[in-house]
Amino acid sequence: MDNQPPLYLDDLYVGQTFVSGRHDMDQEQMIDFARQFDPQPFHVDPVAAQTTPFRGLAASGWHTTAISMRLLVDSLPISQGIIGAGAEIDWPRPTRAGDCLHVVTRVKDIKPSRSKPDRGVVTLECLTMNQHDEICQRMVTKVFVMRKMD
Repeated sequence: MDNQPPLYLDDLYVGQTFVSGRHDMDQEQMIDFARQFDPQPFHVDPVAAQTTPFRGLAASGWHTTAISMRLLVDSLPISQGIIGAGAEIDWPRPTRAGDCLHVVTRVKDIKPSRSKPDRGVVTLECLTMNQHDEICQRMVTKVFVMRKMD
């Protein structure tokens, strides 16, 4: 986000796309996150994970979401920050150690507020993909975006 001017509602358009930097996932960070926030065998125990539907260690979906948020903040310089107003999240495939994640964000809809002329709601589709461009997470989220006020 360094040296990128902040984006306001009037700077955005439907179909606009933003691509994030990358984040390398490793087993240590997967297990550390899961021990704190999602301590299930398929997230914290590589041996036990072999007997689960994942057939191996998988990152917590919430870990993938946290990384996605960081990548989103770094690639989408919304004025006054990315303020969520709800989201739907799917994890069509697990994130694994060795994956290199990036997020491709597309503006799906823009609705200026009728009651608060200084803002609007933007619907974003954020695809978190691995190094093979396989989707590990799909999030459709609504965010508040401020207008430029002269």
